[in-house]
Amino acid sequence: MENLTPIHTVGEFELKSRLLRAIETHRSSTILAAGDDAALIQPPVGQQLLLTTDQMVEGVHFDLTYFPLKHLGYKLVTHGISDLAGMNATPSHITVNFALSSKFTLEALDELVAGILYACDDYQVDWVGGDIAPSHSGLILNISAVGFAHQAEIITRKGAQKTDLLCITGDLGGAYAGLSILEREKRIFKEAPSVQPELDGFEYILQKQLRPKARTDFHTILKEWGITPSSMIDVSDSLASEIHQICKSNNVGARVYEERLPMEQIVIDTILDLNLEPTTIALNGGEDYELLFTVPLDQYDHIKNNPHLTIIGHITDAEDGVILESRNGNEHPIQALGWETNEHS
Repeated sequence: MENLTPIHTVGEFELKSRLLRAIETHRSSTILAAGDDAALIQPPVGQQLLLTTDQMVEGVHFDLTYFPLKHLGYKLVTHGISDLAGMNATPSHITVNFALSSKFTLEALDELVAGILYACDDYQVDWVGGDIAPSHSGLILNISAVGFAHQAEIITRKGAQKTDLLCITGDLGGAYAGLSILEREKRIFKEAPSVQPELDGFEYILQKQLRPKARTDFHTILKEWGITPSSMIDVSDSLASEIHQICKSNNVGARVYEERLPMEQIVIDTILDLNLEPTTIALNGGEDYELLFTVPLDQYDHIKNNPHLTIIGHITDAEDGVILESRNGNEHPIQALGWETNEHS
């Protein structure tokens, strides 16, 4: 059996030095990276800086029973920079803070760091600092992300108006479907540890959960197709809650058409096999990391045949509420479920 090194046997200075040796930079805007009291970044000429922060907590956002640490590191970066993509900014730099319990090993940290570095290379962002501290309640990860954008290109949650089209990138429900399969296999393993997990055929939804991609590509798509959203937000919590955020920020309502919600067949089949309802999962599943945005009606010709997005509804008066129109024409209020419902056990 491989000899593992308990994290508590390695000093903080050595841990930080180990991280510094692994970090490489990609961007010319990084004047001074990790290794000093602060990083030094030169903003691109004429652009503004955007800053966001997020955290992931063991037992709430991930379960190490089935979450490979390398994938977790990658997902952490995706989680951090998705908010920047949601404002049409180009992610450029991150810092990461680790709170590690005594059960963690040096080799496990190396795996986690490898995933972060892989994501940094994939997204072309620089990891320029962070901190390490002990934890008495499992693994806690905090990421701060910096991005840049020209002021005229920044898209916020505000700006949606009545008759604007409501659109979304990609497809929905995959992350929740993947999580459900992993939780199912975990339950089976607890009952029969000798049984191997059955994951064949679920590659798409497992990747959506374990190694999702932030839509940093959409900035280019908007330019190429001549689309100017009036508002935008990333779908990291759930589609339902993000629609409510758009509506609240603009004092408007929305009508969403059930038949327009984009879902892959593998997602629908998996959800039905688990005795769940696909539309409910599309609205409330969470962690899809797609982008929800509104477009003025006069831009319909720019988006009607666009393969990168789906028109799922339109903006209405605030007094009309946030409504789902079902396939049979019935209307149902869309509830924004709280973040507690998205916790992972």
